[in-house]
Amino acid sequence: MDADFSHDPKDLIRLYRACAEDEFDLAVGSRYVTGVNVVNWPIGRILLSYFASLYVRFITGIPIFDTTAGFVCYRRNVLNTLPLHEIKFLGYAFQIEMKFLTWKHGFRIKEVPIIFYDRTRGQSKMSVNIFKEAFWGVVQMTAQSWFKKYPKIKTLGF
Repeated sequence: MDADFSHDPKDLIRLYRACAEDEFDLAVGSRYVTGVNVVNWPIGRILLSYFASLYVRFITGIPIFDTTAGFVCYRRNVLNTLPLHEIKFLGYAFQIEMKFLTWKHGFRIKEVPIIFYDRTRGQSKMSVNIFKEAFWGVVQMTAQSWFKKYPKIKTLGF
């Protein structure tokens, strides 16, 4: 979750309930599952973010509308299962890689609609290098996944 109040702390309860009560393994606070729910972002930033998720869905096949979202709730068994020491991405793309691995392992994912507000303080960390990492990294990650086996995990528990 962003610490600049771009994410409403009240939405944490809905993410938690999706995992704890509805038994999803990953709950994603999604800006795009019900359209575009972003407030006070420049149109260029909205388009970049929206089309980045569209690109990721197209390349990987992952059934998530907001693949770059950073407002998420993972069940403990997901984090215990994923090879966190092998995560390659450093920028925003690590959010994509985490969701991709969660999906490849067969965990249940739910997108919870949220409204995302632009920060009132601080600056974005987006850069050309972060963009390149995500663009080319998604292709590489997908191609490498064709040669890997991902055990399907069905256990529950926090």
